[in-house]
Amino acid sequence: MDTQLKKGVLEMCVLAVLKQRDCYGYELVNQISKKVSVSEGTIYPLLRRLKTEDYVEAYLQESNGGPSRKYYCLTERGQQAGDKLLKEWESFNQNIDQLLKGLTNGKN
Repeated sequence: MDTQLKKGVLEMCVLAVLKQRDCYGYELVNQISKKVSVSEGTIYPLLRRLKTEDYVEAYLQESNGGPSRKYYCLTERGQQAGDKLLKEWESFNQNIDQLLKGLTNGKN
């Protein structure tokens, strides 16, 4: 997948995962990587930006087998941003699907 396209969608993916439950960074990478190839080097800068924009908050939680982990959770603002991005994505995806179906059927 094109890198620029993927970067544009990752914010929505992170917000969608965090809407389901709080996660630590590596856990987010693993969850998203099940569907889209992504690295920690991409997710952590995104998480820092989302935190700066007040879309997520971070807190430390003790771990059973090591140091405390930094978990991320959505703020109200992040919830709203994620919902907006999802609506925009659904509209965009529907329009692109219609365009592609028209092209493959020989119609414009």
